[in-house]
Amino acid sequence: MGRIKTKLVKRATNKLVDKHRQDFKQNFEENKKLVSRFADISSTKIRNVVAGYVTRLMNAKKDI
Repeated sequence: MGRIKTKLVKRATNKLVDKHRQDFKQNFEENKKLVSRFADISSTKIRNVVAGYVTRLMNAKKDI
């Protein structure tokens, strides 16, 4: 069982991935810095959740 992502997180992540897909990596630490640069997210926790979801999407893309 995993944690459920809210609509806010999924919507923000999908917008970022659509605009900056080529910039994101399969590494959480790098994605965390990129999310901070591309989006104005004041909450550290939300930033980390978005970066984790970006990483998950990038890893899923690799497997396909």
